[in-house]
Amino acid sequence: MRAALAPHDSVAVAQPWRPRSAYDVLRMLPKDATPAQQDSAVQAWFLPGEIHYSDRPDTLHLPGMPLSEAEGGPAFYRDHFFRNDSLFQTEVLSDRFGVAGDPVPYTLRSDNLFTSLVLISFVILVVSISNARRFIVRQLKDFFYLHESENISETSGELRFQLFLVFLTCLMLAIASYQYIVDFVAGTFMLDSNFLLVALLTGAFMGYFLLKGLLYWGVDAVFFEMKQGERWLKQLLFITATEGVLLFPAVLLIVYFDLPLYKAFYYFGFVFIFTKFLSFYKTWSIFFRRNGIFLQIFLYFCALEIVPILGFASGMWLLIDQLKINY
Repeated sequence: MRAALAPHDSVAVAQPWRPRSAYDVLRMLPKDATPAQQDSAVQAWFLPGEIHYSDRPDTLHLPGMPLSEAEGGPAFYRDHFFRNDSLFQTEVLSDRFGVAGDPVPYTLRSDNLFTSLVLISFVILVVSISNARRFIVRQLKDFFYLHESENISETSGELRFQLFLVFLTCLMLAIASYQYIVDFVAGTFMLDSNFLLVALLTGAFMGYFLLKGLLYWGVDAVFFEMKQGERWLKQLLFITATEGVLLFPAVLLIVYFDLPLYKAFYYFGFVFIFTKFLSFYKTWSIFFRRNGIFLQIFLYFCALEIVPILGFASGMWLLIDQLKINY
C-alpha cells in the first residue's frame, strides 16, 4: 500500500503517466481504502503551495477577502454615480405591493402632441371664422345664387384661411380613419408611434385632394373655358374647407367622448353625401347649365369624383395592409 501511494517509489516511477487530479489518485487506490489513506495519497502526489493574492482592487468583493475602512469596504464601493439613488440600495425596502397591472393602451386623447395639435387647430379655426365672416357670407351667396359672371375675388388672407380649413379636413379624415383602422383592422403597426400613422394618413389625404385638383384643372382646361375652370376650383376649395368644419365636432366626440363609430358613421355619411351634392350642383351650374346637356354631367362627375375616391380607398387599404403587424 505504501509503495502504491508514494510518488517517488519504484512503483510510481514505473508508471508512464502522472496523476493530474485527485480523482486519478483515488482510482489508483483499492476500493477498501479508508478516508485517511485517501487523504494521505492525495497529499503524497499533490503538495499544497503558497497562495498569492492579487494586490489589485477587489471590485467584486470576493468571499473571504478582508474588508477595509471600518468593515465598510473600499471607498469606491460607496462613492459612485448612483449613490443617492434608492433603486441601487438593496437594503432599502420598497413600498410597492401587489402585482403589476396591464399597461394602459395608447389612445389619441392621452397623446400630448396630438392634443396640442387639436387645440391649436381649434383656436385658429375660431379666430379665422370670426375674422372671415364677411367672406363666408359672400361665398354662400355666390354659391347658391345663379348669375352670369360669378366672378369671386379672394384676398391672400382668405386663401390662406381656406387652405387651413383644407388641412383641417385632411386631419379630421385621418383621425377618423385611424380610429376605424385601430378598432376594426389592426392594433399594431410597423411604426415608432401611432401619431406617425395619423401624420401619414393626413399626408395621404392631402395628396389625394391635391391630385384631384390637378385632375380637375387638366380636364377643365381641355373641355371648358379657363374662367369656368378657375371658378370651379375656387368652389371646390370652398366645399372641401366646409367639409373640414362639419367633421370637426364629430371627430372631437369620437376621440374625447368615446362616441361609437357606428353612430358617427351616419353623420360622416351625411357630410359625404352633402358635399358631393354641392359639388354636383356647382358642376352643373358652371359647366352644363348653359349648354342644356344633362347626361354628360354624370360622366364628368363619376370620372372625376367617384373613380378617384375608389382608387384612393384601394391605395389606402394596401398601405395599411403593408404597415400592420400580423401575428
